[in-house]
Amino acid sequence: MEQFTKFDAADYLDSEEMIAEYLTAALEDENPDVFLAAIGDVAKARGISAIAQSTGLGRESLYKALAPGAKPRYDTILKVLRGLGVKLTIAA
Repeated sequence: MEQFTKFDAADYLDSEEMIAEYLTAALEDENPDVFLAAIGDVAKARGISAIAQSTGLGRESLYKALAPGAKPRYDTILKVLRGLGVKLTIAA
């Protein structure tokens, strides 16, 4: 029987370009949970503690906000995105 290791996207988010492409692709999905999970992956890649500190959110609060099925507030997501050093843009 073959053994597989669990895939963790955070292991591959090692550049600003990769992070931008990953978040952009996730935002294109109709399911908002996909984008939320992608933000969580990027936060994990950057370090949850560092993101918590830069946003002023507690680590536990950040984990809860980014947990599958969570419904975080818009302002929380904006704080996390700013803490990650990314911004959303709209194009027509």
